[in-house]
This record gives sequence, structure tokens and C-alpha cells, in this order.
Amino acid sequence: MNKKCFAQQGFSLVELMVAMIISLFLSAGLFSMFNMSATNVITTSQFNQLQENGRVALALIERDVSQLGFMADMTGTDFIIGTNTQINALDIPAGSDCVGGGANNASLPNNNPSHFRRLWGYEQGVSAESFACLTGVSTSTDVLQIKRLVGPSVVAPNDNNRYYIGTTANEAVIFSGNQATPAMDNGRFWEYQHHIYYIQEDSGVPVLRRRVLRNGGMNTSGSYEQLVEGIENMRVLYGFDNDGDDTADSFMPVQNVTNLMWDNELFQRLVALRIYLLVRSVDEDRNFTNDASYLLGDKTIAATGDHFRRKVVSTTVVLENPVLIRN
Repeated sequence: MNKKCFAQQGFSLVELMVAMIISLFLSAGLFSMFNMSATNVITTSQFNQLQENGRVALALIERDVSQLGFMADMTGTDFIIGTNTQINALDIPAGSDCVGGGANNASLPNNNPSHFRRLWGYEQGVSAESFACLTGVSTSTDVLQIKRLVGPSVVAPNDNNRYYIGTTANEAVIFSGNQATPAMDNGRFWEYQHHIYYIQEDSGVPVLRRRVLRNGGMNTSGSYEQLVEGIENMRVLYGFDNDGDDTADSFMPVQNVTNLMWDNELFQRLVALRIYLLVRSVDEDRNFTNDASYLLGDKTIAATGDHFRRKVVSTTVVLENPVLIRN
């Protein structure tokens, strides 16, 4: 049987170089596709994050604002100490409360001859007045204070960390949860809330925060709440009714709201708020440069040239309860 020998041949140098070049092109194409896919994932994830954070932040604020001024049977009536209002709760220690502008704008009403303010606000670093209790508030962002009762009424107010108000058609009694419930004919009892919304950075990330009233003041354990990350700016426009039809005839920034207007004097009543939030992505995307400007009502936020995506969300909230006596 004859044996045949076959010569074993390999690739030539030219063939190897052609194969290597083709492989490099294929690898570059695969890398480009992978990079584009990763970029699209980051972009989509950040847009979803902006949308969700903005939605949650607006929902939290809107729920409070829509019930602003709700004081149960005393809704629309001013609190006058010694006439229709009695305070059984101990005084909040100096330095532990958040006291806003005006003569009667602490957590609890006082006996000054001035309306007890359920709503108040300012722009940090721009307005003349501010809350001394707040530190580190982001410059040129609005701060919003809201006071109201929370429904439904409770039978036995017994949360030691909270304040309550008992109401009838012509009387209000303010007490804390660690006190005995006052005896009131046909009285109902409600949790009382004093909230302050503001923006402060935490390790370089802007955060929507809230200060809340607890028994003993607003500088106690549990009175600080971190709500939503990525909320970089807040702008509030205040809607006033000038002709008594209960609809806003004009919206204005806080700088234009006077003391008399806060107190619903001069036939101007607060009936609505427009709230704008500038939402920023928590993380940078180095493949993106933000050269856009953003309009928050009357205020324009200039382009930053950084690598964070942003989005403006807004809502208009009609006040369901009069801040003071309705027309």
C-alpha cells in the first residue's frame, strides 16, 4: 500500500495581516455598539429618574398645599387668644421653634393683634426675612411654610410627639399629645401640622427637605425629614383673587407679596399656588454636557455647562380652604 505525503501549509504573512485587520474592525464595531448601548441605558435611566423624582416631590408638596388652612370647624376664622382660642400646650422654648415673618407667625398663635399666618414663604438669600431655624438652605431657592390640620379627626389624641387642636364651631383648644384631652361640648380633635419645605445639599446632591413640628418645637429629634434627592431649585408663585370670584387674577413671586397680602387684607386673598421644581440627576454623565437654560415661572436658571441632566416639573394648586374668611 502506497503512502502519500501531503505538505502542511500555513497562512502567509499577508493573509495573517488581512485577518488581523478584519478582526480589529469587528472588535471596534462591537465596542462601539456596546458603548452606544451603555450610553443609551444611562440616558434612559436618568430621564426616568428625573421624571419619578419630580413626580414624587410635587405629590408631597401638593398634598400639603391643597389642604392649607384647613382648621376643621374653625376653617376661615382667625385664632384669637382669649376670645376663641385657648393654648394648653407648654410654650415652645426659644431657639426650638421656626418663627417666620410677621407679628404672629410661630408654630402656635400668640396674642399679638395680627392674623395667625397659615402660609408664608421667601427666597433664600434674596428676601429680607427668613427662618433663623434653617441653615444651609440652597441660595436662590424658595422656602415654603404650611400650617393645617390633618383629617380625619381622632377620638383619643395620644401621640406624645405631636400637637392637636380641639375644635367646635366657635372655639379652638391647642394641646400636645402628652396632655389630657380637653373637655369640649361637641368637640372634635385633629392632629396639627406645621411644615417647612426647603432645599439643601447633602454631599453635593441637592435634596428636598422638610422641617416638621414635634412636641417641644421644630429643632428636636425627628423634626428633620429628607424627602427627595435631586431637587435643585423650587420656585413658588402666589395667586391672588382681587375681585371676589375665588379664582386667581394674577400670580406673583414672593418678593411682590406684602405683609398685608400675606394676611389677606386690601381685598386680595391667596387662592392658588404655582409650584415649579428643577430636578437634577443625582449622578453625572461625562458623555453629556448641559448647555440648556430652564424657566421656573418668572425666573430663568442659566446654563451650567456641567454634566448633569435636568428637567422642570410644575403644578398649580387651588387652595381648597380659605386662609381667612372667604368672601
